Amino acid sequence: MTNLSDVKQKWMEGYDVVFGEDIEERELTDFGKLLESNQTKNFQEGEVFKGRVITIGPDYVMVDIGYKQEGLVSVREFQNFDGSLKIKENDTIEVYLEKLESTMGNLVLSKDKAEILKAWDKISEACESGTPLQGTVVAKVKGGLSVDIGVKAFLPGSQIDLRPTRYLDKYIGKTMEFKVIKFNKKRGNIVLSRRAILQEERGKLRNEILNQIQEGMIVKGIVKNITDYGAFIDLGGIDGLLHITDMSWGRVKHPSNILAIGDEIEVKILKFDADKERVSLGLKQVQPNPWEQAQEKYIPGTKVSGEIVSVKDYGVFIELDDGIEGLIHVSEMSWTGKIKNPAKHFNVAEKVEAQVLDVDIENKRISLGLKQLMPNPWDDLEKKYKVGSKVKGKIKSVVEFGIFVDLKEEVDALIHVSDVSWTKKTTPLADEYKEGETIEAMVVSLDKENQKFCLGIKQLEEDPWKKIEQRLPVGTLVEAEVVRVTDFGVFVELETGIEGLIHISELSEDRVEKPSDVINRGDVAKAMVISVDKDSKKIALSIKAATNAMNNGGSYQQQVARTATLADKLKGFNIDGSSEE
Repeated sequence: MTNLSDVKQKWMEGYDVVFGEDIEERELTDFGKLLESNQTKNFQEGEVFKGRVITIGPDYVMVDIGYKQEGLVSVREFQNFDGSLKIKENDTIEVYLEKLESTMGNLVLSKDKAEILKAWDKISEACESGTPLQGTVVAKVKGGLSVDIGVKAFLPGSQIDLRPTRYLDKYIGKTMEFKVIKFNKKRGNIVLSRRAILQEERGKLRNEILNQIQEGMIVKGIVKNITDYGAFIDLGGIDGLLHITDMSWGRVKHPSNILAIGDEIEVKILKFDADKERVSLGLKQVQPNPWEQAQEKYIPGTKVSGEIVSVKDYGVFIELDDGIEGLIHVSEMSWTGKIKNPAKHFNVAEKVEAQVLDVDIENKRISLGLKQLMPNPWDDLEKKYKVGSKVKGKIKSVVEFGIFVDLKEEVDALIHVSDVSWTKKTTPLADEYKEGETIEAMVVSLDKENQKFCLGIKQLEEDPWKKIEQRLPVGTLVEAEVVRVTDFGVFVELETGIEGLIHISELSEDRVEKPSDVINRGDVAKAMVISVDKDSKKIALSIKAATNAMNNGGSYQQQVARTATLADKLKGFNIDGSSEE
């Protein structure tokens, strides 16, 4: 028996076919119908035909549309967004005939173009009327997304959302509504927009929100944009500004540290200007205020820890909790006061421990101390260095007002300029004392409360003024060298470092206009002590009294009687010759 498929193949190859008696009657009938169909069907390029899926290959799907050879359709036209296929063998589909014969000798078919032709009327009507079409995003393509609305259409990146979006993968597989904003039937191009639909919805919501919004309301919104000074929140039709100062009770270096575009958050309406349609929002206002519990949580005397958030000249700020900061003042950093510049000792983001000193809830201030967690060196100093004891140390520095001595303690001791010598007042310290030299001194005072540790050099010797009245009683005749000549008199050196003043009125019985007229520096003068004030360290002398005593035999008592008058004259002058006035 002759097989019908062999006959069909010979006929398709152009051979004459003779039907024998061995061909079954049914098969002859079917083949006749096939011949009749091919003779009556007009296969024209650009038309849509129904066909049956013969085989599905890796790249092409073979479809039989009843022509003398099968056609090929790209397998991509049958793929879902996840790569699976929408068809199976023997399915009946509609295809568009692009070419009757390709270079490979087969028909060139397209399922997509058949669907496009079928959908053009619907697409054209949707474009003109603005009616949305439902579609599913199937793939990411250059410049946007590919959407299946019955046919493949293009959704540009700028039309996906109200705001530009980078991550397109999240849309793949989602079914949404789109508007047709452009199409070209000849080229088979369709351009969609989801943004147009969102804008319409936003406009409707805007009016609703403007009618409902009130200050004090707590609403949900989506972070739309982030700037250096805050973030704009989409409330669903209207944008509100969330300023950086209203994001957190604590410090916010930059809004992006706590928010990201697309975040959904709850905010409070702080201010609403209906005329200008401006909305001010607060994020921290929907969270508990940490200062409400600060009084119970931060008790003076307790130890706390935190991170340094700011370093200033006067101290460092420590973040103890979100919205709670404490200040360690520079005076509370060290018992010795050696920390003068906090920036040299502390860095932002460094973690430290401190002690709570004071809490001011009203002004939102917490005072902290660092030194309180350390041993106080002044406690040991009080025990180790008794007033009156002798010490040795190296000169650390010499300044105008004194000498700092290193005793190998945390605290440096000071020899004030007034405690260097009983008698020397004018010699610069730097001329006699050098850094690094070893020096001996006596402990003069140690004040823990005011943190003062004072030494003295002159205290190593007895004060020469202490018994000056015994060595130079009033009425004593002396010979002394003139060391200074001034307008009001001359100074003579009575002992090492002890000087006395001979007032101009006591230089001679005769009137003296200028002391230099009668006496010069280096001269040796014979004079009498006529006044001694050891408290003020002043000694008054008189050449005139000494001369009278020697020439006229004047008694000691007579000279003493004149002392009060001369002492009054000398009250306005210091021992160094300067006038108190």
